[in-house]
Amino acid sequence: MGDVDLEFPAQGARCECDEAVGHGYIVDKDRYLARLKRIEGQARGIYRMVDEEKYCIDILTQVSALTSALRSVALGLLDDHLRHCVADAARAGGAEADQKFQEATDAIARLMRA
Repeated sequence: MGDVDLEFPAQGARCECDEAVGHGYIVDKDRYLARLKRIEGQARGIYRMVDEEKYCIDILTQVSALTSALRSVALGLLDDHLRHCVADAARAGGAEADQKFQEATDAIARLMRA
């Protein structure tokens, strides 16, 4: 399905946002989980279509829809990260702010390559 991914941080890496408040996406966690569940179903559907040797264009249409859904989740997570984690770090300033800006820049670059 190409290089589209949800852009999770490197294994072991984590957002250093205020753990008492939670990550930026936490208020929409249920919505993200529901959307990811639907995406999982879409991926299984594409698998089934290939297994059942469905028409190529129909499969490509579903791959396009899945790619769009993943991009939507990724952009939502990026927006939440910018509004919460990066904004908090920017207010605090210093090295943490620089790190958060670099993380955001890197995430945007990965999304643009996908």
